[in-house]
Amino acid sequence: MPAAESLLSFAAASFVLLIIPGPAVLYIVNRSMSDGRPVALASVAGLEIGNLTHAVAATAGLSAVIAASATAFGVIKWAGAIYLVGVGLTTLIRQPDQVVLTVAHLPKRRAFTQGVIVNVLNPKVALFFLSYLPQFVDQTRGPAWSQALTLGILFVIIGSITDSTWAITTSGLRDVLLRGRSLTFVQRWVSGSVFVALGVLAAGAHRTG
Repeated sequence: MPAAESLLSFAAASFVLLIIPGPAVLYIVNRSMSDGRPVALASVAGLEIGNLTHAVAATAGLSAVIAASATAFGVIKWAGAIYLVGVGLTTLIRQPDQVVLTVAHLPKRRAFTQGVIVNVLNPKVALFFLSYLPQFVDQTRGPAWSQALTLGILFVIIGSITDSTWAITTSGLRDVLLRGRSLTFVQRWVSGSVFVALGVLAAGAHRTG
């Protein structure tokens, strides 16, 4: 079990990372504005499964393997970049359907699945677990795997809180946007451009260590 000071420091760093807009936050905002709160919260559930995947991978020692392998890191980086750019281009090309307040535009299951993929392939989370989590593992305080798992679960809990807050807060703006033509513009051009930009930024991420 990590020391209390380590848990607090890791929690603070995780909170800062999670509230800074990145692929996960922007995905939540897009789902909140385009599809409403229930779908946004479904996407949050998927995002947290993605975070948990990184936590389990770190616990199993996969993070150390990736950190030592430029090829492995490149695969994750480019897979994430290609996915984000693909979502962005599809959004830009497709004409948005008419949004009805009482009907989810995107099925909850699909929003959940996309959320998992967004965070599993999220370089921001991968780099955090690769470069930051190992600093809080103290070999004098028990097995490394249990400490890594504890820190990973803490990250998921904090992510659940911050991501849900983004979803609940942003979805409150949906009705205002639906009264005008803003939502169509946001759905297609803003969302599409944001995803393409995120993909380009992800492709430029550098391996640490």
